[in-house]
Amino acid sequence: MRNEDKVTSAIEGTTRHIPSASFLGLALGSMALSLVLQVSGQKRWAQFVGQWAPTLLIIGTYNKIAKTFSPPYDESQRVQHGGNAASTSPSVPESVRPPIVSRT
Repeated sequence: MRNEDKVTSAIEGTTRHIPSASFLGLALGSMALSLVLQVSGQKRWAQFVGQWAPTLLIIGTYNKIAKTFSPPYDESQRVQHGGNAASTSPSVPESVRPPIVSRT
């Protein structure tokens, strides 16, 4: 579990600097390249490149979610502030919290 946290933090720390729109642009680019390959008669390459789009969109979605719900500091700063993982977990912004419905 601890290694997963370190690996995940490293990946998220690196991808945090990539704008989410970049993944959308790459996905659209792969669709356009796939179309060009299809029109030029290279159907196998067109299918291969066209399948990149969903993967890129999923990675972009994960990147956006990770940015939204991750704290603005890393593990080393968490220790400096004297908190532990349980007490410094990121809170969910008010705008994305589901409404509380009373069932009385």
